[in-house]
Amino acid sequence: MKKDQTIVIGHKNPDTDSICSAISYAAFKSQLTGKEFVPARAGDINEETRFVLNYFDMPEPQLIESVKTQVEDVEFRELPGADRNMSLKDAWNRMQDENAVTLPIVHDENTLEGLITVTDITKSYMNVYDATILSKAKTSYDNIVKTLEGEYITYPPKGVTCFEEGKVLIAAANPDLMESYIEYGDMVILGNRYESQLCAIEMEAACLIVCEGAKVSLTIRKLAMEHDCVIIVTPYDTFTAARVVNQSIPIGYFMCSTNLVTFYKSDVLDDVKEVMANKRHRDFPILDEDGKYLGMISRRNLLGARGKKVILVDHNEQSQAVAGIESADVREIIDHHRLGGLQTISPVVFRNQPVGCTATIIYQMYQEEGLEIPKQIAGLLMSAILSDTLMFRSPTCTSKDKTAAIALAEIVGVDYEAYAGEMFEAGSNLKNKTDEQILHQDYKIFTSGSKKFAVAQVTVPHQRQVQEIAARMKPYLEKERTDKELDYMYFMVTNLMKKTTLLLCAGSGAEQLVLEAFPQDEEKDSNQRDGEVILEGVVSRKKQLVPRILMVLE
Repeated sequence: MKKDQTIVIGHKNPDTDSICSAISYAAFKSQLTGKEFVPARAGDINEETRFVLNYFDMPEPQLIESVKTQVEDVEFRELPGADRNMSLKDAWNRMQDENAVTLPIVHDENTLEGLITVTDITKSYMNVYDATILSKAKTSYDNIVKTLEGEYITYPPKGVTCFEEGKVLIAAANPDLMESYIEYGDMVILGNRYESQLCAIEMEAACLIVCEGAKVSLTIRKLAMEHDCVIIVTPYDTFTAARVVNQSIPIGYFMCSTNLVTFYKSDVLDDVKEVMANKRHRDFPILDEDGKYLGMISRRNLLGARGKKVILVDHNEQSQAVAGIESADVREIIDHHRLGGLQTISPVVFRNQPVGCTATIIYQMYQEEGLEIPKQIAGLLMSAILSDTLMFRSPTCTSKDKTAAIALAEIVGVDYEAYAGEMFEAGSNLKNKTDEQILHQDYKIFTSGSKKFAVAQVTVPHQRQVQEIAARMKPYLEKERTDKELDYMYFMVTNLMKKTTLLLCAGSGAEQLVLEAFPQDEEKDSNQRDGEVILEGVVSRKKQLVPRILMVLE
């Protein structure tokens, strides 16, 4: 995600309201502010929601499994990489200009090759190397000219770019003595003495560094070209030239290229901090998903780092929120459920209304701002309301929900009753679903004191489907309860037309808890019930089932 984007996301195991409200509210905020709001989902989409998205030709929101702060959320330093052939002097100057202590070395379209630090450059200057260091490092003649602030008098022969063999020496002796120590391929630093220049050329020196800007005669130039000898004139004196010339060595010779500690932009900040704490480096390279260099990050960049910008819809409990919400920068919460105690880093816009659906609240916000509702968005909002209120049959449904749904149906131009029938029919098609997928398509976890329980729900239009689903799902509930370390596990199989729920119960005491919450007219032996309780007139998890269970627990 980009740093300037805000994620709009519903709860885990999202239902139609969670998905449609995320898409619709992202569209509303983008239309209202002109900024970028991105809808997302925290889990798989169920068949009912998929029907809705396909009907209105809307793509599925991006799946985001965690909103933990990542490297890409931090303002890291986009320091351009350097070429391995850059001289030590240029690297040093660039570090001073950039106020950087580490320089990344890249090649082939920003592939990280190594790192060089101020310490590396300092060591290269202070350490005593033998006279062949320039040739061992394959130092380019262009680097030498630039470092010595000189100019070419004769150029390297065709195909030759580097000083590749030989040593560097100063011609301070007379020509007779020079003949004993100048060898083929050497670099000779000297003055304007004709005899010394002639001797060096005749001894097959590869390069002459003529100091103090001395003139070079035409005869020496001609002889140098005949012997493929490079002549460079520098304004520096002999001592300075000899001292400075090693600064022309390419940084690639001294760079560190093994065991590099790098981070990807997708890495979680908590993991990055842990690695940094165990390393003495000050700066670390950041790579993209293709391994290309992006920039540098230091401990200083982590100070005051803010998380991803997030807006939550259709929930306000941490147990139902996407992973990492505790480190996110939550900006808004739009919901219609009970207060769940979610803590935020700073004050937020929190709109919570006692209506049957989050989409109803978003419809109201469109009306309040006087914004036209696009047809596709109207279709999503209508679908969410019809789904959450069970087409106005749920006790959670209010007059505001019904008014909003009818108005939205007029914008879309559909018969909402016929459309709702198709939508519920699509949602009840569970043939290709695994037990886990069926259970988690509308699933929420609740906590009361030391007790933790989950309630899942499916809605079907026909009674025959109730028994089919119950027979299939009952064996799976205990596995789910054990795996999630829950005290109780409940599964609502709701017949929309009869307004009746067959409640499946798993966990020691789960059935007794429900019977306390919903006393039955006709007492049955618990063995006869076998983990099933029929709840007449109960269709809402939020308003009918969960509040009564919590009341008994508390």
